[in-house]
Amino acid sequence: MRSYQIYFIEDEFAGHYYGREKMFYQLFHEHQNSIGELKTILDLQVNYITKSIPFLPFHRLLVNHLQKRKDFSFEGCSYQVGFTTKVNGAELLWHERSLQLCAWGSYDSEFAFFEVLRQFDGRLLAVDLENQRFGWVKPIKERKYV
Repeated sequence: MRSYQIYFIEDEFAGHYYGREKMFYQLFHEHQNSIGELKTILDLQVNYITKSIPFLPFHRLLVNHLQKRKDFSFEGCSYQVGFTTKVNGAELLWHERSLQLCAWGSYDSEFAFFEVLRQFDGRLLAVDLENQRFGWVKPIKERKYV
């Protein structure tokens, strides 16, 4: 099973650390694996660099784009694609400051979610802590000045 945490990064930090996403990965990795006072400090840092994900625009975007799929369903803050078969599927959970995407089988179901998330307004950073993978859901375009 593949698992991604997706964070809505503040514009200021997304622009400043573009190309240095490994620093975000290290922060989120330490945040997940820390305990005690360090955990409290890292909670504050993560809350400072991330924004809350507005539920209603997020919900509308997902439902409008995925409702045509026969294998799409949702209940509360949980959205599923491919649950009709146990072989392939993905589930996206909304939390106030992050999204959690769990996928299994082929990549089709998780790609369906990522394609919709690319259209979301904002700087979404996907982090797979287990496999040490990370990157922007929609890469930031750099302005070129002549």
